[in-house]
Formats: sequence, structure tokens, C-alpha cells
Amino acid sequence: MTTAAAPIRAKQRPGDRVFSKSAVFAGSMILVTLAAVATFLIVQSIPAFFADSEDASILETNFWVYVGPLVFGTIWAAALALIIALPIAIGIALFISHYAPRRLASVLGYIVDLLAAVPSVVFGLWGIGVLAPAVQPLYSWLVDNLGWFPLFAGPVSGTGRTILTAGIVLAVMILPIITAISREVFLQTPVLHEEAALALGATRWEMIRTAVLPFGRPGIISAAVLGLGRALGETMAVAMVLSATGAVTFQLLTSVNPSTIAANIALSFPEAYGINVNVLIATGLILFIVTFAVNAIARWIVARRAEFSGAN
Repeated sequence: MTTAAAPIRAKQRPGDRVFSKSAVFAGSMILVTLAAVATFLIVQSIPAFFADSEDASILETNFWVYVGPLVFGTIWAAALALIIALPIAIGIALFISHYAPRRLASVLGYIVDLLAAVPSVVFGLWGIGVLAPAVQPLYSWLVDNLGWFPLFAGPVSGTGRTILTAGIVLAVMILPIITAISREVFLQTPVLHEEAALALGATRWEMIRTAVLPFGRPGIISAAVLGLGRALGETMAVAMVLSATGAVTFQLLTSVNPSTIAANIALSFPEAYGINVNVLIATGLILFIVTFAVNAIARWIVARRAEFSGAN
């Protein structure tokens, strides 16, 4: 009667143990930090949930009436930025990866990456001093000729500092993130897929549509979510560009504009005191939840397409 041989375990070297423990520690610290931030926000936000106008001067009635328009403005501005930036970013990424000559592609890639290093304050100054005055005549033309469409209804803003201008500034800010990730994903498309499409008689665009875009769809979604997260949390550029009144409106070109949570915190926090501070922290908790929900939805969408890969 024979017995099964005991498995031979390789002896782990000290360096491997140190690296393994360090990796586990680094990964666990992400969870610890996230839990600490969530705990701080929840504890500091509890008084604000039950406060009213008598407790906090910045509240007109209660916290939920106060935070509702801010949530709307945050999502609306980020959605406008994503609608503007995503098609342009995909087009730039496809041009760099599949159309441009190698030297030109490397230069364009460097310029796009460099755009991501520009501070948000610079974008805010550009939005106030250059973009807003430049687009104001266009806004007037849109209101005069397309004012029947609800999004372009008037009266037009005289300064150009509208929610659409803020969306354009945010779109420029998230453009490098989406472009860089999409470009790298497109470059990872298996060459056999591209050559097979071309061998079957497909044009370059047909090859991109049937081989490159389906392969890169999860990466495009991930890039869009990263850009959306940047737009949701952007503070200084929106605070500088947007002339906010706190209204809930879908109109893009008027002087009545919703504010965002991050910009409202930046503008209100220096003068806040007492429970007003808790109210602002509570709005930060709502932004934290919105961002977490957006990332969870994106991961669910990507996971649904996890079965698609270059191997199948």
C-alpha cells in the first residue's frame, strides 16, 4: 500500500516575506483610510441631519432641502462635462493610436498628458478671463435662434458664467484622463483581431468599429468613470467660473444656475461656524456617497463584460 507524497513547499526567502507583508499592509491601509474617512463624515454629519433653520443659519428649512439643489448641480455639471469630453477623448485616442504617424502620435500623447498637470486654478482663471467672454455671443445667438428649446431658453447671461461654461471647463479638465486611458486600451487590442478584420476586406474605420472599440469598451467605461469622478469633486475651477444661485434648472445659458457640493463647501466653509460646519461636512458625505455609487455602477457594468477578452 502506497501513501501519497507530501507536497514540497518552497522555502520563502526573507525578501519575499517582507514584500508580501508590505503588499498586504498597503492594500489594507486603503480600506482603513476609506473606513476612517467614512466614519469621520458620518459622525460629524449626524447633527446636520436633524438641524433646521433655527440651528444653522445657512439652512432655509432643513438639511435635505439645502442639499437637494447641490446634488442636482453636481450631477448636472459633471454629466455635461462627460457628454462633451467623452466623444472628443475617444476621437483623440483613436487618432493617436491608429491614424497619426508615430512621431506625431508621441508628441500629441505628451501634450495630452501635460494638460493633466495644469492646476485647476489655472483652468478657473482661463474660464473667467477667456472662455466666458468668448462664448457669451454664442449663447446670445443660441437663445435668439433656439430659445424654443428648453435647454437654450433665455434670458441669456450677460457674463457667460453659466453651468454650460462650467461644464466646458470641466470637460477640458477630464479630457486628458479619458484620452490617456482610452489610448492605452486601444493600443492593447490584439493585432490578430485587427489583421483579421482587414484581411476580410474591412476598411480602417470598420476594423476599429468591429475589433478595437468592442475590445476597449470596458476600458472606455473605466476612463469615463475616472473622468466623471474628477468632475464630481472639482472645486476651485467651478467655484471661480460658475455664477451660482442655488436654483434647480436645466437651462444652460441663463444667469440662474445651480451650484455644486464641492464649490459650495469651498465658498461657504471659511465663514461657517457651529453647526453650519456640520452641515457642510454632511454635504461632503452626500458627495462621498454619490461618488461611491457611480464607481460601484461602473464596476458592475465592466464586470458584465468581463468575459470578453483578447483571447476569445
